Amino acid sequence: MTTLSHERYCDEVARQIGLLRTTLTGADLSVTVPTCPDWTLAELVRHTGGAVRWSERLVATRAEKDIPEEDIPELEGPEGDDPAALDAWLARTAELGAHTFRVAGADAPVWSWSGDHRAGFWARRMTHELVIHRADAAIAAGVAYEVEPDVAVDAIDEWLDLVALAQRTDPEDSASELKGAGRSIHLHATDALDDLDAEWLIEFGDEGFTWRRGHAKATVALRGPLTEVLLAFYRRRSLGGGRVEVLGERELLDFWLERASFV
Repeated sequence: MTTLSHERYCDEVARQIGLLRTTLTGADLSVTVPTCPDWTLAELVRHTGGAVRWSERLVATRAEKDIPEEDIPELEGPEGDDPAALDAWLARTAELGAHTFRVAGADAPVWSWSGDHRAGFWARRMTHELVIHRADAAIAAGVAYEVEPDVAVDAIDEWLDLVALAQRTDPEDSASELKGAGRSIHLHATDALDDLDAEWLIEFGDEGFTWRRGHAKATVALRGPLTEVLLAFYRRRSLGGGRVEVLGERELLDFWLERASFV
């Protein structure tokens, strides 16, 4: 279930890339990204833009299976790390991705690695791919990071859905270990408006976990401003950095964070 419209996701693909471009202004593209230490900032940008290029081709061609990298125009961007050339590539990527997703509509049939084989899956997935990797870029560049509250809420929803998908479909994935009846995690955004319902309860069972929105007492709670809860839950911020509060059995939250890895 999504909380934003398909049109909004299309808008956000373009908007998030625009914000990423602003984040990169004047940044040293050769620095290592602290939250993705295998990449430089330039490599992070190429990965993120390439993900949009890949998903755009899937949707544009109504792909029935994955497509080879050589069939994706400008997948890795321009040669070299010239900031102007990289910025221009990102601008073209934003326009192309948002246009293709919008023209296709949410229900166009398209291959995906998830159980949702519609274009709408890709518009949503790329929105949050960009939201989180823009945070990575901001951390690497040492600049402020903000995200619209309703987008942040949907990013947490999607993350929980993706971890649940991994648990259901891949017994080798570390998410399969997220079980054990009688334990629970509560996420609470302390600064969000009431109509956003920015609280989540994750409940462990014998076979796995379930989640729902709402307030409830849990084994452990992660509390703080919505953006900081999002970043901590995605392992972009340390739990001990003073930006969020952990109440209860922190070991359970650590157990979750160590096993729920994707983006």
